[in-house]
Amino acid sequence: MRLRTALCTTGWLVAGLVLASCGPEPAGGSQPQATSSRSAVAGADKLVACPATPSKPPVSNGLPDVSLPCLGNGPDIRLADLRGPLVVNVWAQWCGPCRDEAPYLAELAKTGKVRMLGIDYADPRPELAVKFATDEGLAYPHLVDPDKAIQQPLKVGGPPLTVFVDEDGAVAYVHRGVLTSQQQLDQLVRDKLGVAL
Repeated sequence: MRLRTALCTTGWLVAGLVLASCGPEPAGGSQPQATSSRSAVAGADKLVACPATPSKPPVSNGLPDVSLPCLGNGPDIRLADLRGPLVVNVWAQWCGPCRDEAPYLAELAKTGKVRMLGIDYADPRPELAVKFATDEGLAYPHLVDPDKAIQQPLKVGGPPLTVFVDEDGAVAYVHRGVLTSQQQLDQLVRDKLGVAL
């Protein structure tokens, strides 16, 4: 009887581990599934659509040669094609500091002085990411990086992270951590990109 109970318990334990290891896969797993279901995410159509970007040769010290799908509508975007002045903000809906700095990014976007792009990073809940971006008024295109493709090339320890890209496409500066004020963000745009606000 003890042997049967032990085998039964072991069987349930193994089954539980197998199910647990399969659990997160649909939410952040294979890219084709995430891409095809992304348009069905509630509210995604309210986000600014990702624009088609002309193909350009990668730039030395530029953004990584990685293509990421749009969180809202629009095509995938190859980061190496982008030129500035551009501010790229790496965020996630589960990141508290990202919520703290969101109003400063929304305000900068309103000026229209620099292009802006968000990257929803390592985020298993696209529906909550869409809600975050719309609630915070982040009126610029957003990409998704569920597989952390930008982690090594941009040395992302975690969100938030803000990248300043100059007009030639080179990364002028990377701010790691939370932006603490509008003044700080505006000053970085002036100092690193030479854009008067």
